[in-house]
Amino acid sequence: MRLPELITDPAAWQARCLEDRDAGARIALVPTMGFLHEGHLSLMRAARQRIDAYETRGQRGPRLALASVFVNPTQFGPGEDLSRYPRDLEGDLAKCAAAGIDRVLAPADPAAVFSPAHETWVSVEKVSQGLCGASRPGHFRGVATVVAKLFNLTRPHLAFFGEKDFQQLAVIRAMARDLAFGVEVVGMPIVREPDGLALSSRNAYLSPDERARALALSRALFAARDAVRRGERDGEALRRGARERLAAAGARVDYVEIVDPVSLAPVARAAPGSVMLAAAFFGSTRLIDNLALP
Repeated sequence: MRLPELITDPAAWQARCLEDRDAGARIALVPTMGFLHEGHLSLMRAARQRIDAYETRGQRGPRLALASVFVNPTQFGPGEDLSRYPRDLEGDLAKCAAAGIDRVLAPADPAAVFSPAHETWVSVEKVSQGLCGASRPGHFRGVATVVAKLFNLTRPHLAFFGEKDFQQLAVIRAMARDLAFGVEVVGMPIVREPDGLALSSRNAYLSPDERARALALSRALFAARDAVRRGERDGEALRRGARERLAAAGARVDYVEIVDPVSLAPVARAAPGSVMLAAAFFGSTRLIDNLALP
C-alpha cells in the first residue's frame, strides 16, 4: 500500500495546491489533529468519494483528497492537554493511505503555522458563544484561525468535518460563508463504538473504569431522544434527566443544553431538529457528544 505524499512545510504545500488548481484539479480537504480513528477515516472516505464524483463543466483535472495532521496549539487553553495530546504520525499516514488520501500536510514545527509574529485572528460571533465557547475561552478563535489558514493554503472545493464537534462545525460554516472562502463545508455523522460511545482521540485517556462510566454521556442523550418520542417537550425536564444520568455515573457535568441546530440558541421546548449537546468530565478527561431530537 502506497503511503500518501507527506509535506511538512506549509509554504511548499500551498505552492503544490496552487499548481493543482491551475491544472484544473478538484480538491477535498479533511483537517485533523491526528491520532486518527474511524471517525476521521469516515470523513476521508467521504472526501475520496465526493471529490471523485465532483461535478465539473467539461473541465478535466485530477481529483485530490487531501488531509492535514496538526495539533493546533492556539485552540488549547492554559492547563489543557496540548503537551500530552496523543500523536502517531506514522500510524496516521498508513490510515490515510487506506482511506484514499493522496497527500498529507503535517507541519514539523508549529511555528511554521503560527509564528511568534502572528497577530491576526478570526473570531466568529454568536455561534461560538456558550457551550464549549463558555468553557474554553479562546478555543474557537484558535479553531477558526487555523481552519482559515488551511483553507487559504489548500484552496479546497470541499472540506469535511465531523458532527461530533457540533459547535465547531457551526463556527466553520459561518466563517466560510461570511468570508466567502468558496468552499463547501460538509458535516458527517458521528461514528460510535458498538456500545454507543462517540469516537474521540481523547478516549485514549480513559481508564477502564472511566471508559465504562463514560457510556452515561451517550445514554443520557439517547434517553432524552426516547423521552421526546414519548411526548416530552419541556427543555428543562429533558436537561434535568440528562444531568441526573451523568451525575449518577460520577461525571462532572460541564453543560447539557438543547439548541436550535443553526443558530445554536438555547430553546425552551424541544422541536423537530433541536439538538441536545452535552459535555462532561470522566476523571480528568472532558468528553462531548450531541444528538438530534426527533
